[in-house]
Amino acid sequence: MTLTLTQRLDRIRVRIAELEYWRSRETIEIDGWTFEGEPIAIGDSWPRKNGTVRFSGAITLPGHWPLDDARLVLDLGGESLITIADETGNETRLGLDPYHREFLVPSRSIRISSETVARLPFGEPVRHPRLEHGAVIWLDTAVDRLWLLLRQITEAAEILDGHEVIPHLLDVGEHAMRGLDWPSATAAYVARTASSPVQRKIWQLPPVEISPEGLNQSQRASVLEAYETLVGQLKQLRERFPPQGAIALTGHAHIDLAWLWPYSETRRKMRRTFHTALSLMEQSSDFRFNQSTAHYYAQIAEDDPGLLARIIERAKAGQWETLGGMWVEPDTNMPTGESLSRQILYGQRYFEKTFGVRHTVCWLPDCFGFSGALPQLLRQGGMNSFFTIKVNWSETNQFPADLFWWEGLDGSRVLAHTFDNPMQGYNGFVRPDCFVPTWKNFRQKDKHQATLLAVGYGDGGGGVTPEMIMREEQLRFFPALPQARWTRVHDFFKDAHDTAARKDLTVWQGEIYLELHRATLTSQSAVKRLHRKAERSLVTAETLAGLAYLLGGELPASMERPWRVVLKNEFHDILPGSSIAEVYVDAANELDAVVAEARSTQMAAMKSIAAQLPVGEGNNVLVVNPSLSERPIRLTLSDGSTISAEGKIAPLGIAVLATEALQPKTGLSAGRDYLENAVLKVRLANDGSIASILHKPTGREALEGFGNRLYVYPADKPRNWDAWDVEEDYAARGEEITHLDSLDLIENGPHRAAIKIVRTWRHSRITQVLSLGANARRLDIQTELDWHDRRVFLRTLTGAAVRHARATCECAYGVVERPTHSNTSWDAAMFEAPAHRFADLSEPGFGVAILNDAKYGHSVRGNVLGLSLLRAPVYPDPLADEGIQTFTYSLMPHEGTWYEGGVREEAEDLNQPLLAVAATDRAPGRWQPLAAVGIDAALSAVKPSEDGDGLIVRVYEPAGRRGNFELRLPPRWQNMGVVSILEEPMEVPIAGLRPFEVKSWRIART
Repeated sequence: MTLTLTQRLDRIRVRIAELEYWRSRETIEIDGWTFEGEPIAIGDSWPRKNGTVRFSGAITLPGHWPLDDARLVLDLGGESLITIADETGNETRLGLDPYHREFLVPSRSIRISSETVARLPFGEPVRHPRLEHGAVIWLDTAVDRLWLLLRQITEAAEILDGHEVIPHLLDVGEHAMRGLDWPSATAAYVARTASSPVQRKIWQLPPVEISPEGLNQSQRASVLEAYETLVGQLKQLRERFPPQGAIALTGHAHIDLAWLWPYSETRRKMRRTFHTALSLMEQSSDFRFNQSTAHYYAQIAEDDPGLLARIIERAKAGQWETLGGMWVEPDTNMPTGESLSRQILYGQRYFEKTFGVRHTVCWLPDCFGFSGALPQLLRQGGMNSFFTIKVNWSETNQFPADLFWWEGLDGSRVLAHTFDNPMQGYNGFVRPDCFVPTWKNFRQKDKHQATLLAVGYGDGGGGVTPEMIMREEQLRFFPALPQARWTRVHDFFKDAHDTAARKDLTVWQGEIYLELHRATLTSQSAVKRLHRKAERSLVTAETLAGLAYLLGGELPASMERPWRVVLKNEFHDILPGSSIAEVYVDAANELDAVVAEARSTQMAAMKSIAAQLPVGEGNNVLVVNPSLSERPIRLTLSDGSTISAEGKIAPLGIAVLATEALQPKTGLSAGRDYLENAVLKVRLANDGSIASILHKPTGREALEGFGNRLYVYPADKPRNWDAWDVEEDYAARGEEITHLDSLDLIENGPHRAAIKIVRTWRHSRITQVLSLGANARRLDIQTELDWHDRRVFLRTLTGAAVRHARATCECAYGVVERPTHSNTSWDAAMFEAPAHRFADLSEPGFGVAILNDAKYGHSVRGNVLGLSLLRAPVYPDPLADEGIQTFTYSLMPHEGTWYEGGVREEAEDLNQPLLAVAATDRAPGRWQPLAAVGIDAALSAVKPSEDGDGLIVRVYEPAGRRGNFELRLPPRWQNMGVVSILEEPMEVPIAGLRPFEVKSWRIART
């Protein structure tokens, strides 16, 4: 009778499964366990489960056991860092989790202790934790190796579907099984297999032996012979069916800095994972492991300095590879360009100081889209290569390449690689059924000989297992499979660059938009606003301190420490809003502290600036413009009063103004349903939405149909990834919020007028104050949400009297244009997309922009400008966006394009108003310690250099233009030349600024 290949494969799997039950020659349970010093028996529930608990136990091996074959097998009921102390007191630390439960035994007598939490790797609570298992086994290494090798044969046969090598693989596997002399004594056999799935189904098993016999010497000899024969046969098959493709393996443990667990648990995950990786390096000199994130190493330096010292040793030896060049693996959609620059600056500086290396590879496997600003910053930061796999998560369109040149906004290029592993992505396995599809999915195999593959349990950490090490060794002599070897990621990219120099590769230009996880632009919006404030507060603090120094004050200190806190909270599961509630409690506390420190520094800098100015008297106010754009005089004084006056403050300008001279611009008037000044006339509809915005300089009506209509979408219930995703059909059921609790004119002064609107929807309240300053070019809509409804999506929609096929959205260090139509599947998929401070829709001569001080999710479909204000998911935080939050957005009609109309400058003003403090002892006057001439540019930073030698001034071209540009310095100051974002001398091809160029100079006192 002839069986099919599938039937033969099923049969060999059943026979292989039997081998597992003879892996242990002998087993000894460990008794005498203690829990926090009190006795606890195997199977007992933990006396308490909150926080970190400690187990301890001890065991002495029988004298006839070979130490090399002894294994400690543990399941304490949760994740643990275990410490194994040998007879001399030397300690070995290892991570214990569901994937790492067997450990080498360092001596014949050991003591075991642990730091354990009642959690699983993805943060799931163990509801009823017990001391599940604790034993030592005498491992039958011959059985263990054969069992694994035969499993790999079946995996290879299954995944090589249709390949002519399959019958041969089954032949050699069956031959090996038939050659075994296997035990059959009833009592031992039933006892050995009692835990098998089949035996567990039996109504009532007979009594079983506690310590059933293992293999005898003759039986073990048959196992050894079967293994050696099988290896030889596989090598022969490999000659006939040579490897198909090549895979560069890198051991990896993606550890989310915070996600389904708080950061305090991540600190323990780091130690567990890193100790495990080091232990594997002691077992295999071929093994290579990579770990990004400078922040992790800085944390380990505090928590476990001995561990860091061991990592540094292995890094010098080439087994442990640090990479990434950033402080953390950040989200790149929402941070400013300056934040991304600091990620690289502080990351590369830390790696160079601690490990003596500077990275050339940016490692961002898990972010939710990638800003077009990155290639330029990576190149300036010393990185010419970029890795992610997230582009393969797009649900609508397949990204066109997996080894390609990524070209940024300014034209800078980095070599990018992504692999498509269907078995857990960057948390891959060392298995035939992982290798084959990964190689098959590699589309540039005609260009390059290998693809990268990261293997090891991750997200919750853990990393590579001992079995993966053994698997790699065995798979070296397999036929037909891709050849896979442990590799350094930097070496893989070095080879890829050699290929790219010889062959044409695809070029992808601009942002890499992820067609998934669009809701991360809105979820947990309170922390997004705090992050925006923290970024802006630090940049402003540094700028003010730098201006004080330029006037003659003291050189300011580096603000690296608070910047590190901001960078930490840009991690790709914190800022996007996809973490548990505890993470956002920590983030809010940390970012609040940064804002407070930055504002304290700002006030100190304002005092220092004032101290450098001429003495005088009068009811005067000191005003500083922290931007590189001329600003109208709009101030909030210490008594809370608002000033909207005639006149301007120069870029980076300082002025002492007489308060009585701050007269309002004329033309402001208001009523219960309208606001008007010299530029805008705003009329409200009966339901409180905006019926009209007349732009007086052009005579154009800005709206078509409506403005600031609030829509709520109660069907915002994604099929997966609740906090991450918003489905394309969310608008199929939308409710406009038209009910008014109240509508009142609350302010009608010479400087500002305002109307307050209060609405209720179900259990939530929306309060909006629409305000217009006397010199305003925009209508501000200050919003307070008191939100108490779940799984709904709140947006504001404005119909613009403008038609254009593309809208302009601000991004890091520039803008990106996006379609307003759905002509193609690529266009349709971009129904919710990131923008920073503004999105604009313009036609020749006129446009309308929506500005914001805290939001990122935007849409522009047809002529409708949409801004996402709030989501209320229930996973992984059931109370996400619950309660009170405040923010402001604005509507701004303008003449010309967004650039000609000054949209960016107004967005700057909304996000960072002019600074003003009383200056009764200073004489009126104006100063500009640092000026710029030439093409308009935007300021990124005026900061102290990290080496203490002068200031770094960084600007960027924001609109895609080019032209001359230079800094004008005060007397006794010198421009030391252009530097990179790493603050090192940099050769630039031309003077001035090119489109979207980021440029920095070092300036110093002479």
